[in-house]
Amino acid sequence: MKEKASSQTWAMILFTIGVFMAALDNGIISAALTTINNSFEVSANWGAWGVTLYTLGLAISVPIIGKISDRYGRKKLFIVEIALFGLGSLLVALSPNFIFYLSARFLQALGGGGIFIIGSSHVLSTMPVEKQGKALGMLGGMNGIAAVLGPNIGSMLLDLTGKWHVLFFINVPIAIFLIIFGWVKLEETKDPETGRLDLFGTVLLSLSVLGIMYGLTNIEGVEFVDSLLSPNVYGFILSGIVLFIALIFHESKLERNGGDPVLPYRLLKQPTYLLTLLIGTFSGALLAAMIFIPAFTEQVIGIASENSGYWLTPLAIMAGIGASMGGAFVDKRGPISAVILSGIITSIGFLLFPTWIDSKWQFIISSSVAGLGMGILLGAPLNILATETLKSDKGSALSTLSLSRQIGMTLAPTIYAGFIARGFNHIPELFKSHFPIILKEKIGGTSLSSEAMKEFYQLSQQFGTSSGEFSENQMLGIINQVKDPGLKEVIQSSVDQITLMAAQDGYNGLFYSAVTLAIMTIFVTLILIPIRKRKLGETKQVHSS
Repeated sequence: MKEKASSQTWAMILFTIGVFMAALDNGIISAALTTINNSFEVSANWGAWGVTLYTLGLAISVPIIGKISDRYGRKKLFIVEIALFGLGSLLVALSPNFIFYLSARFLQALGGGGIFIIGSSHVLSTMPVEKQGKALGMLGGMNGIAAVLGPNIGSMLLDLTGKWHVLFFINVPIAIFLIIFGWVKLEETKDPETGRLDLFGTVLLSLSVLGIMYGLTNIEGVEFVDSLLSPNVYGFILSGIVLFIALIFHESKLERNGGDPVLPYRLLKQPTYLLTLLIGTFSGALLAAMIFIPAFTEQVIGIASENSGYWLTPLAIMAGIGASMGGAFVDKRGPISAVILSGIITSIGFLLFPTWIDSKWQFIISSSVAGLGMGILLGAPLNILATETLKSDKGSALSTLSLSRQIGMTLAPTIYAGFIARGFNHIPELFKSHFPIILKEKIGGTSLSSEAMKEFYQLSQQFGTSSGEFSENQMLGIINQVKDPGLKEVIQSSVDQITLMAAQDGYNGLFYSAVTLAIMTIFVTLILIPIRKRKLGETKQVHSS
C-alpha cells in the first residue's frame, strides 16, 4: 500500500512539472517575440509563425497522443513526449536560421501537446474516484497558471540574461530530470488492445485539425465577417470540416468491423460528451480573455508597459487556488456543481471589469475573482464529465476535449482583438463629439495665464478650428507647437481622456463577451444535467447486469 501511495505521489510530481513546463512554453515566447524576430531579421508577421506553428502542433498532437497512450502505455508516451519536447527546446535555442527555428518549434509542440492528456489519463486510470478531482485540479491548475505566468517569466529571464535562447535552454535539464525519474518511478498503465492502430484515421484527423486551426488563425478581428469570405479562411476551414466528416464515416465503419479507431465514434454519439466538448470550447475562449489583461492594465489603468505583465500575478495565484478548490469540490459535490459554480464566479469576475474598475485595488479584486472562477473549471470537472462512464478510451476522450479547448483559445482572441480595434477606430468620432466638451471643461477648471489662453486662440485660428471641433491629427499638431507648459498639459490630458474612452469601449466589448460565455457555460451545463443522469443510470444497469 505504501509503495502504491509513493508511486502515485511521484506520478503527480512528475506530471505536474511536465504540464507546467509544456504550458509555460506556450506563453513564455510572447515576451521574446520581438527579440527573436530581430535576431533572425524577419518581420512581425513572419515571426508570429513561431506561435502559430506551436499552436498547430499542439492541436495535431493532442488527439493522437491521447489514443496512442491508451494503447501503448502512458509511461512510455510520457517519456517520449518529454524527450521530444526537450529535444525541440534544445534545437530552438541552437537554431542557425529562421526555417530551422520554425521546424524546431513544431517538434517542440508535438512533444508538449500530450503531456497534460497523459497525466490526466493516468490519474483517471490509477486513482480512486474520490481522489481524482483533487489530482486533476492540481494538473489543471498548473496548466492554467503556467499559461498566465508565461509572459512574466519570459520577461524576467530576458531582462536578467538579455538572450532569448535561455527561455528554451532552461527546458533541457528539466526534461532530462523527468525522463530519468519517469523511467524509474512511474508505473505503466494502458487500455486493452482491440486491433491495429488506425493509421488512415490518424492522417485524416491530423489534416482535418490542421485545416480548421490554420483557417481560424487567418481570421481578422477588425473585419471579422469580411475575413470569413477570404479563401485563406473559409477554404481551409471547409477543407478541414470535409476531412472531419470523412473521418467520422471511416471511424464508424472501422468501429462496426471491430477495429480500433483513433477517434472512437461511440464517444461522438453521446450527447453528454458533445455538450462537454462545447463547454470545453467555452472554457478555452474564457482562458483566452486572460491574454488581454496586461494590455488592459496598461491602456486603461495606466500601468507602465514594462510592469503590466506582473499584474497578472493575483489572477494566476487565484487560478491555482481555484483549481485546487475545484478538484476538492468535484470530489464532494460532483463535476456539474463545480462547472456551475465556476460559471457564476467567472461571470461576476469579468462583469466587474467594465462596470466597477476605477483603480488598481479594484482591478486586483476583479482579476482575482475571475481567476478563481477560471481555476475551478481548468482541471477536474470537465475531465471527469468526459470520462466518467468510460472503461477505456479515456486518453482519446480527454484529448478531444483538449482539442475543443484549443479551438476556443484560437478563435476567441481574434474576436476579442476585434472589439479592442473597433474601440480605437472610434477615436475620430470621439474627437468630434466629446473632445470640445472635455477640453472646455478642463480649461475652465484650470487657472491658465492670459498668455496661454491667447496662444490657444491663435493656434485654433491657425488650424481653422475656431468652432472647437478638432480632428486627432490637428490636435497632435497643436500639442507639438504649444509653448506654455500649462496649456500643453491640459490639451494632452484631454487627448489622453479620449484615448482612454476608446480603450474602455473596446475592452468593455471583450469583457461582456466573456461574461456571455460564462453564462452560456452555465446554460449548457443545466441542459446536460438530465441527459447525464439518464446516461449514468444506463451505465449502472449495464454494470449490474
